[in-house]
Amino acid sequence: MSLIDDEDNTPFETSNTSDLDLKLQSSIETLTQILGPIPSLSSSQDSSLTLLHDTNLTQTISTHLKLPNSGAGNNNLCRWLYDTFQSSHPDLQLVVLSFLPIIAGLYLPRAVLRATSLAGFEAILLALYAHETTSRDGQPITVSIPDLSNSSLYHESKAPIKNKAVELNMTIVSPSLEPHGTVRSTRRARIVGVALELYYKKIALMPISSKIEFCKFCLVWATGKEDGDGEDSVGKKALSGDQEEASSSSNGEHGVDGSKEKREMKEELSEEKSWRRVPLPWELLQPALRILGHCLLGPNRTNKELTDAALAATKSLHARALQDVDSQAILATGSILRLGTMASETSPELDHTEIRDYMNPVISL
Repeated sequence: MSLIDDEDNTPFETSNTSDLDLKLQSSIETLTQILGPIPSLSSSQDSSLTLLHDTNLTQTISTHLKLPNSGAGNNNLCRWLYDTFQSSHPDLQLVVLSFLPIIAGLYLPRAVLRATSLAGFEAILLALYAHETTSRDGQPITVSIPDLSNSSLYHESKAPIKNKAVELNMTIVSPSLEPHGTVRSTRRARIVGVALELYYKKIALMPISSKIEFCKFCLVWATGKEDGDGEDSVGKKALSGDQEEASSSSNGEHGVDGSKEKREMKEELSEEKSWRRVPLPWELLQPALRILGHCLLGPNRTNKELTDAALAATKSLHARALQDVDSQAILATGSILRLGTMASETSPELDHTEIRDYMNPVISL
């Protein structure tokens, strides 16, 4: 079963069936060597669907990706994700794309700190960026906006008829792409944003758990905190625990000096919390808001966990925009927040037996 259809009818590249089967089997064997035996794959008739939707397998891969050194260039799981996407297997590419929220969510805060090697994450992001660059063939993504100054077809116009054709108002949603072989600080937001645009194109095929992860990391990007609990995400809790353990052992040996060291470490951690907030330029914020809009208004809006996470992420991004005094971001986040709130409100059921007087409508203030 192939999962290559998407909203804009631009499927991933495909090969013949035998090559796809060989690539799928090879990818599963490599993943088994990294994670160990995967019972759900051995008992499944469709391994590609299992890789995409198996909750336990997704949680295992997510746990490995959240390890402190997961983004290094020699990380086996990052190498598997990169090689799997480059295999051009359409269903396997969807599997890699489903983990983009975790990869991008971890990469951006760690890139701000510049504490560890992130070559593994960057290789995956560049592979997604290169795929989107090739598929666009140097053309930007545009939309046509109707010109409200033109008369409606259903109304008479007193304005003189124009001899020239009606001009379309074209708006560029995403500019044309240039190929990049490395991730520099000036290109980081653009590369991650393009990867999110590819994720949005395939979002109808993404598992709900992947969308929830994205909403959670949007909250991290905006505030530097996870779930508003005041604790820094992406491994800071583990780091804090290790340092507190070291401080307690030092306290046992040196008495007062140990307490002082522990207090200094806590102060350092509290100062580093603000570093976890990432810059949110429009080229990164726009695709993120499109994904959040799908989570709030799309077909999965009946999932309460997803809508709650999306609302929390949108509120945090709106507060961040107000703090940054970014008028474009304020308008966009405020509009999506309003639409999401309206969609979540319960409305009374429509009574089809009611006779309405449309000539004298009732206006409630």
